[in-house]
Amino acid sequence: MGDNGVLRLLQARLGKDTPVPFELKLWDGLCYHFGEGEPSFQVKINDPSGLAALSQMDLRQIAEAYMAGALDLAGDMLKVLEIRGFLTDQSQWWHRFWKHLSPLLLGQVKIDRQAIAQHYEFDHDLFLSFLDPTRCYSHALFEQDQESLEVAQHRKLDFALKACRVQPGERVLDVGGGWGTFTEYAGQQGIQVTSLTISNKSTEFLNDLISKQQLPCQVLNQNFFEHQSAVAYDAIAILGVIEHLPNYPAVLKQLSQLVKPGGRVYLDASATRYKHQKDAFISRYIYPGNHSFLCLHDFLKAVADSPFEVLAVYNDRHNYFLTCKAWAENFDRAQEQIIHRWGEEIYRMFRLYLWGSAHAFYSRGLDAYRVILERKHSDISSQPSASTQNLSN
Repeated sequence: MGDNGVLRLLQARLGKDTPVPFELKLWDGLCYHFGEGEPSFQVKINDPSGLAALSQMDLRQIAEAYMAGALDLAGDMLKVLEIRGFLTDQSQWWHRFWKHLSPLLLGQVKIDRQAIAQHYEFDHDLFLSFLDPTRCYSHALFEQDQESLEVAQHRKLDFALKACRVQPGERVLDVGGGWGTFTEYAGQQGIQVTSLTISNKSTEFLNDLISKQQLPCQVLNQNFFEHQSAVAYDAIAILGVIEHLPNYPAVLKQLSQLVKPGGRVYLDASATRYKHQKDAFISRYIYPGNHSFLCLHDFLKAVADSPFEVLAVYNDRHNYFLTCKAWAENFDRAQEQIIHRWGEEIYRMFRLYLWGSAHAFYSRGLDAYRVILERKHSDISSQPSASTQNLSN
């Protein structure tokens, strides 16, 4: 199909129905207008391959063309992403199928290590280029939209620690240590944190942090399902990691073996209404393996058959939107440094991921929750099902 044919196809598919007016500019300087009103953004096509990708109206193919530099996006990225409701996701079915098959073929522990390595084994400076000084890679709690991300992250960490209900000298398991956010925050208050990670980069970072600050903490490069402790923990914290642990009955069984009766579990997570609901771009380039956003009703169903009861559930969709928006803005401000150190393709890939995540929360394509659990003192078999005691909007 020639260029004119591609443009006619796009005009037929979009025309005046596009939710946000935009401008399409070709490599020869010609411009085309879609939608009614002033353009909110511009799509610049740099070569025929970019136009061919756009003509497919497929999310992954357009994302790959952008990563390769075959097309550019200029303007408000949240407006740009309004257009994805018109796009297909043709390879999404394969990724959903593979999520169920891969644990059976390869084993969950091996899959976890491979998936974590792909996302988290970049130099930590890449992530620190958009995270705030707390280095927290999960959502913050904002009291107002205009406050700083750092202030909002300190509020979340304070909430998480209070939810764990621990005192100095007590022991907390931090599942997924990241860049030491919870380890540092709790350790500075005299709490003994054991931090689990299966990222080599994270292990190095945490060991250095613990050593420099003389924290009463330790880090173990160990899969959550392989971890054992002779003495039960007083509490367990899981900040933005339950997405990597989609087998909820197995997770809850392991948690019950690790935390003492009456002990608390705090977790926060991004979420979707359906298990393994994830587009092909995210599956292929950002979170491979069988990563799955939290499916709250499935998780609570599993809790009902476990030794835990639900103390609280909080809806944090808007908080995660504000968090991702701040990350994306930080990332764009560091564009020159990021391209210099890691290259144009990595910059474009993470830019799509961060702005795409912000838009998903903004448009209600993604949800987010905080959940507080407590292990019952008595046997679950004689108890009624767990129930949600507090639901915040």
